[in-house]
Amino acid sequence: MSDDDSQQNFILGFVMALIALVIFFVIGIVLWHKAHTNAANVAVAKPAAAAVVISAPPAGAAPKVAEVTETVTVVIPDGASIRVVDGVVNFYFATGSADLAPGAAEALAAVIKGVESGRKAVISGFHDTTGDAAINEQLAKKRAEMVRDVLVGLGVPAAKVDLQKPAVTAGSGNNAEARRVEVKLVD
Repeated sequence: MSDDDSQQNFILGFVMALIALVIFFVIGIVLWHKAHTNAANVAVAKPAAAAVVISAPPAGAAPKVAEVTETVTVVIPDGASIRVVDGVVNFYFATGSADLAPGAAEALAAVIKGVESGRKAVISGFHDTTGDAAINEQLAKKRAEMVRDVLVGLGVPAAKVDLQKPAVTAGSGNNAEARRVEVKLVD
């Protein structure tokens, strides 16, 4: 074998190894990104046309806090989400969790805007019917307190936030719909 052949073989082997390294690197990055995206378990389901519209009421009209052209929903596969419908903000929670779903900013902004317009936020916690009733009651309370604490942390005066235990804390609907905190704006 001549020196030219061995140099060509070395260069060819080096280029092939470099190509294989780049391919493995790209595959590794894709797998790493996919694993971290799945670990977050976040899927945002929000149509492009859906929006929370916060606007000043026409002259002489009663203030309306949030107008929704479509339901705004941010979903995590295990059940946490936020919906704003007819000025009522519903924070839905995953089983056994009191953590707000990511993407709650728009819904919280609607509540803050309503409080700034002179209204009061009334917060009520509900739970599903699975598991121990006493634990569910405590979890519903903890969820309502979480929403209250976030609002106060965002600058809403504590006097403008009223935590009320509903007469019936077991929420209506299926279990995912029952695990919720409702925020209503009242005069």
